[in-house]
Amino acid sequence: MSQTHPLDRPIWNMLTGRQAHIVEGDARAVRIDRGYGPFGAAAEQNAEAQAALAALISDDGELWIVEGEPWPVPAGASEVKRAVLAQMVAEGPPPEPRPNDPDIVALTDADAAEMAALADHAKPGPWGPKTHLYGPFFGVRENGRLLAMAGQRMLMPGMAEVSGVSTWADCRGRGLARALIGHVMRAMVARGEQPFLHSYADNAGAIALYEALGFRIRREVHVLVLAKR
Repeated sequence: MSQTHPLDRPIWNMLTGRQAHIVEGDARAVRIDRGYGPFGAAAEQNAEAQAALAALISDDGELWIVEGEPWPVPAGASEVKRAVLAQMVAEGPPPEPRPNDPDIVALTDADAAEMAALADHAKPGPWGPKTHLYGPFFGVRENGRLLAMAGQRMLMPGMAEVSGVSTWADCRGRGLARALIGHVMRAMVARGEQPFLHSYADNAGAIALYEALGFRIRREVHVLVLAKR
């Protein structure tokens, strides 16, 4: 399919590029290792590629498609939901730490259960038993409790996606997400990568926070969630 920028087809370019080592499928269609989550993409919209995409849907799970334009439902699959995302790219230098920012720690495999519980509560997007292995994740702890976290997911040439931003409901309003996103952005920029992210297009509060941190909306992209028919 034609495209003018890697982010026009983020999942396809993620899974056939820097993260091709954690996929299953072939040249017609791919999906990420099921432990990482449900993302998949087809090379084309023709019948052969669409059939290969449908074959990658778990019998008891979902497959999430993210494309620059609405994607058709393959034969043998059913539509669970559609949504529109604001795709945002950071412009300029990352925000500097603020004097009142909390201490931020690197999260590891030892934190996986707490991270999964926080993701289940905050619903930052699909989360699986290996999602925390996408790349560096960071958190804020207080009295041993993990209050908030943020990390990365999709990797493109010269770009990395801020993802998994989560805060327990009783800990919101303290600037934890802002501090964590800034920390993740600075780590990406230090590696020579431009941060980007996705937010549901109707989440005005989140978009306002991201804009305050230097992100600007690049375009809308479309999510299609599929299940076996």
